[in-house]
Amino acid sequence: MKIRRAIGGWSIVAGLYFVALLWADSKTGVLRRLPELAPMLPVLVAATLASIALRFARWQWLLRRAGYAVPVGHSLLAYVAGFAFTATPGKVGELLRVRYLVTAGVPASRVVSAFVYERLFDLAAVLLIALPAAAEFHVFGVAATFVGLVFGAVGLMAANPRLGQRVVVAFRRAGMLRIARVVRAIVAGLANIRLWATLPDMLLSLVAGMGAWLVTSWSFVYLLAALGIHLEGFKALALFPVAMLAGAASMLPGGLGSTEATLVALLTLGGAALVPATLAAVGIRLATLWLATVMGMGAFGWLEARRGEG
Repeated sequence: MKIRRAIGGWSIVAGLYFVALLWADSKTGVLRRLPELAPMLPVLVAATLASIALRFARWQWLLRRAGYAVPVGHSLLAYVAGFAFTATPGKVGELLRVRYLVTAGVPASRVVSAFVYERLFDLAAVLLIALPAAAEFHVFGVAATFVGLVFGAVGLMAANPRLGQRVVVAFRRAGMLRIARVVRAIVAGLANIRLWATLPDMLLSLVAGMGAWLVTSWSFVYLLAALGIHLEGFKALALFPVAMLAGAASMLPGGLGSTEATLVALLTLGGAALVPATLAAVGIRLATLWLATVMGMGAFGWLEARRGEG
């Protein structure tokens, strides 16, 4: 991926998000109330770090199962650096990991396959946690259909590499060589997913995903309670995963806007006032997506500095 282009794209997305916040502030005064979140930040940050730790442990397991013993320190920096450009179309920014893991001996196609495998089991975990709220708000069918389509598309491509190659050839014939190279890397990555198609790998990946997203969901429940929004336990725990699925289905970079809008809508439907509902939505995104982005930028800068020294 082109670093300058990714930084430019991220800057545009971040700018648009800030404009959206200004608009929301004009309606709810949410920015003026952000200092109210300060007492909750230690818990929210700790939950995000715990979630990332669980997901990284799964990532390291997948690499080792594929036969790559990447040093933990370098692997962790590469993994976290991927969050720097999470707010890019289709989360392709997370493939920044390829840049740093290739130098550690991990082929690009293997990094792509681990990335896709991770996302699949994150989707499955989020769907399972979302069940109570999805059923309550009658969106389970939509959520399950979306996850099923993603699994089906990946499974089809993984089982039929030639199908992916036809797509690559079609892009080449159309003169879209850069897109063809990207699609070729993804196709190669999808073919490699079959390595982890074992019961132990799938169970471990699902359990790690469940643990990671349950921690994040619990932190959102904690935030709601601290802001005076009280909902039924299981339904409250499932709200953030439902919003995450909505954000993923929207195909917007990082689910920006769609995730927040879904959270506000679900909370107000559940009886919460608009202003605290908006503050909760903005607060959880600052403590998850934007915190991870800042961490990613730090890891990205560190790794780039090391590359320059080399």
